[in-house]
Amino acid sequence: MKKKLFVLLGILLFVAIIFAVALPSILKSQGLHPDYDGPSYEVPNGRALIVTTSHGVLNKPGETTGKKTGVFGSELSVPYYDFKDAGMSVDVASIKGGAIPIDPDSYRYMIISDADRRSREDSKFQKQVQNSLKIDNVDFTQYDVIFLSGGWGAAYDLGQSDVLAQKISEAYYGSDAIIGGVCHGPLGLINAKDEDGNLLIAGRKMTAVTDKQINELKISFTPLHPESALRAAGVQYEANTAKKDLFATHVVVDDEGRFVTGQNQNSGHVTAHEMMRLVTER
Repeated sequence: MKKKLFVLLGILLFVAIIFAVALPSILKSQGLHPDYDGPSYEVPNGRALIVTTSHGVLNKPGETTGKKTGVFGSELSVPYYDFKDAGMSVDVASIKGGAIPIDPDSYRYMIISDADRRSREDSKFQKQVQNSLKIDNVDFTQYDVIFLSGGWGAAYDLGQSDVLAQKISEAYYGSDAIIGGVCHGPLGLINAKDEDGNLLIAGRKMTAVTDKQINELKISFTPLHPESALRAAGVQYEANTAKKDLFATHVVVDDEGRFVTGQNQNSGHVTAHEMMRLVTER
């Protein structure tokens, strides 16, 4: 009897190990962090600015402590290397400047992206993340691309930053910059104003992480939800869905060709490449 029990336990352990080893591939096959297979672009001498959150605690209203969070790793690393590999120089800024909190869940073995692995071995990337520029001190009009990264931390400060809203408006009117982002990143657009004092993004087609995905992940207590916030700003919101929206993806270019937004962590490559396409075609 004991021998049969040990054999059964051994089989179960073997199956568990095989499943654990295969899990990253299984999740990828379902749509997580898809490889990019679209056209590539060369943007020599182009300049890209990536803006992230400075908030590193996943807390409920009134709380000061909680689980560590921040920018979702691939929502920073994927566009960073897509822009770099296209010949662009890339600056990294955040709401407060200094060290950027990266959600530790980004690096869990089953969901870490290839770009994340590359970033962890890249001393220049790490230096930029530890010494990010403060958005107050950055002239957004000097960039060809402005990419707003997401992650849970962005729900606490991107949409609440008057400075970021003003910088987005300045970039829109003072340059030809292509502006956008993924997941929670588009929250940084919701309070930007046009020249008449109206919301700049009202009436535009955009996407961001769905309320459904937020509810599925059981993190609905954050202060802003991108789908709801974009709809409230008058955006023509659109998105794709899946059994679990964690595995969905969608990218939208507005009719003017100035804003490119991606639905979630799976949308980084296409969003970055669409932004570069618009830069090369303008």
